[in-house]
Amino acid sequence: MDAQAIYMYQNSPNDNGPRGTQRPNSSGNSNGNGGNGGGGNSMSILVRTILVVVVVLLGWYFFQYFFQGGSSSSSNPNALEVPYSTFYQQVQQSNVQKVVFQGQDITGQFKTAITVPNPNGSGTQTGVDFHLTQLPNGDPTLNALILKNVPDFETKPVQDNNLIWTILLNVVPWLLIIGVFFFIARRATQSQQNIFSFGKSRAKLVLEDRPSTTFADVAGVDEAKGDLVEVVEFLKTPQKFQRLGGKIPRGVLLVGPPGTGKTLLARAVAGEASVPFFSMSGSEFVEVLVGVGASRVRDLFDQAKKASPSIIFIDEIDAVGRQRGSSINSNDEREQTLTQLLVEMVGFDARQAVVVIAATNRPDGLDKALLRPGRFDRRVTVDRPDWNGRLAILKIHSRNVPLGRDVDLITIARGTPGMVGADLANLVNEAALLAARRNLDAVTQSCFDEALDKILIGAERPLILSDDDLNVIAYHEGGHALTGLLTEGVDPVTKVTIVPRGQALGVTMYTPLDDRYNYSRDYLEAQMVTALGGRAAEQVAIGHITTGAENDLQRVTAIARQMVTRWGMSDRLGTISYSEREDPFAGTSLATGSREYSERTAAVIDEEVNRLVKVAYDKAVSLLTEHKATLDAIAKTLRLHETVDARQLREIMVETGSIEAAPASYR
Repeated sequence: MDAQAIYMYQNSPNDNGPRGTQRPNSSGNSNGNGGNGGGGNSMSILVRTILVVVVVLLGWYFFQYFFQGGSSSSSNPNALEVPYSTFYQQVQQSNVQKVVFQGQDITGQFKTAITVPNPNGSGTQTGVDFHLTQLPNGDPTLNALILKNVPDFETKPVQDNNLIWTILLNVVPWLLIIGVFFFIARRATQSQQNIFSFGKSRAKLVLEDRPSTTFADVAGVDEAKGDLVEVVEFLKTPQKFQRLGGKIPRGVLLVGPPGTGKTLLARAVAGEASVPFFSMSGSEFVEVLVGVGASRVRDLFDQAKKASPSIIFIDEIDAVGRQRGSSINSNDEREQTLTQLLVEMVGFDARQAVVVIAATNRPDGLDKALLRPGRFDRRVTVDRPDWNGRLAILKIHSRNVPLGRDVDLITIARGTPGMVGADLANLVNEAALLAARRNLDAVTQSCFDEALDKILIGAERPLILSDDDLNVIAYHEGGHALTGLLTEGVDPVTKVTIVPRGQALGVTMYTPLDDRYNYSRDYLEAQMVTALGGRAAEQVAIGHITTGAENDLQRVTAIARQMVTRWGMSDRLGTISYSEREDPFAGTSLATGSREYSERTAAVIDEEVNRLVKVAYDKAVSLLTEHKATLDAIAKTLRLHETVDARQLREIMVETGSIEAAPASYR
């Protein structure tokens, strides 16, 4: 309710599928790397390594084969392979011109070509060059016969490389295999996949000289910072408190909506105190093996005690600290982890300066034993910032962003009610990206305005709509705008557009003048009138209704039902609450779903809700019927310009004479 009011003309539900569902990714996983991105990467490295080793070994063996083959055969590929008997006979006949002895290999040339059978058994071959291999120890009569009958005789030494190749081929492959296994073992150790590291804590440690975040980097949560100052003082000077008998605050629970800066606050405490900071998520404690979570809790607290004074930060503690026995499906591993966490927090030595800081946005679901004094002594609420806080946050996030002279951070802060620190950081980033795409030297106010529209209502869609659809959308959004201008107590209308954005075909934006923390009955009834202005405009100007008011009807019904069941604004039911208990931060029901009132009371609730909605709709129809000329002018201007701002709307009301009926703030 404290965010910007936006009324949208929507497509039919059949066009975009059921709301609240999201089409799954074709891969079945939202993460492009899959669930085991690290494991897949390790396997690919292992496969590549094995392939390289196999290729290298095959290359060596082939090289050895061809090298030995080349060394054991004649350098002349056309040499005849002759039997020893034939060679001996040719020597006796003095038909050998040259002989070269190299070990057992004999090569040379005949004086006259001879014909010998082909070694493969097919045909014969003729030539003068020859090669043969003699038997070990040779023929003792051959040397004398060669000296007598061969004119050219030569002996060459044998080049013996067998020892070197034996070493290479027998030792190097084993060295490679050992290296591969060493690489695999090292990867497994680094990934903590071996069985001996399951119980080790996976907390990320930031040393005392490393934290760069301080309270100067945190804005918009001054109350929470004030509550944490004492924790910082204790970590800096624990003796100051211990000398008077004071005990260390065991734990601080940071509670608040997502994005409000709970994790940033914890890091700022560590940066201010200059102590080691152990950071871990609640989901990292739980593993498949039972008992691993408890072991990790013990290891984490042991490390923190050795490094005391120190800080342990557990983000999203509700993942491991949910109420025991609240679910039918019991989880022994999670409960053992929670029990160990309870034991460790109570077992702190009072002289050890170790503080546990935890963050959650589901505080009502935590176990009661975890919240008692002595464990989490302090509960710090980190709520949404007001406009002053948003201004301070914008200044921090825009420190390194060049801003144009027309940028007014105060206007931006006032125009973003309900936004938290993460939203504002995203706003500044989107504006900077938009300015970069336009090749600007600085971020201008128009960049911030377009970035805010993109975040709140989505990016523009280039839809081609028929003339009838454009006419319906123009009157629908004009009805929202005109009822907002004619109704007292409504937030000012800042922009009306029929340009499709996100899932909406048209949008009317209302920007509150200030943050609201309390809502009157008149304000809520005025909200319902403006929300039903689009449906009423269709009936008054066109004569038939469309499906475009779906979102409007949902909002009106929710407001009316809360007025009746939660806020006691029904005369028939009185000041009694009929609503279920809800989580104040997550917006989900924590009750069992059973109603604590009768069917007759439920029927009365439905009647009262219907009555409130009908009264608001009748008022919207009456206003638009009375000022139909102004409605037609707004719709015509929207068809012409597609977007109309507050100044143009005021000019239209002046021209059509409706300015006299408008609230004083628009005169």
